[in-house]
Amino acid sequence: MFQVFHAMGADLVIGADTIVEVSHARVDMPRLRWVLSRVKVEPVTEDAAKASAELLEAAGLHGHKYAIDATVAEVALRQPGPVAMLTSDIDDMARLCGDRVRLIGI
Repeated sequence: MFQVFHAMGADLVIGADTIVEVSHARVDMPRLRWVLSRVKVEPVTEDAAKASAELLEAAGLHGHKYAIDATVAEVALRQPGPVAMLTSDIDDMARLCGDRVRLIGI
C-alpha cells in the first residue's frame, strides 16, 4: 500500500493519537516504528482538540466513543485536498467529515 500511495504522489497522514489507539501487547513495535517512519504524523494540539470538539457538536456526537474519530476527522479536514480516508467506520466519519473527505472502507 505504501508503494501505491507513493507512486501516486500521495501523502499518508495520521494523527498522533492514532499511535496510542493502535498500540497494544500484540503489536509488533519495530514494524509499527517502520510504518511511522513512512507516514506524516500530525500533532493533536489544543486548537486541533477544539476543532475536533466542534466537529463532534456539529455531528450531534459526544463522549470518549467518538473522541479519537473526531481527531482523525479533524486531521483529514486540515489536509490540502483532495483527501481520501481509509476507515473501518464509514458511518461516523461521514457524519464528522461530511462530503469534504472521500471515505474508503477497509
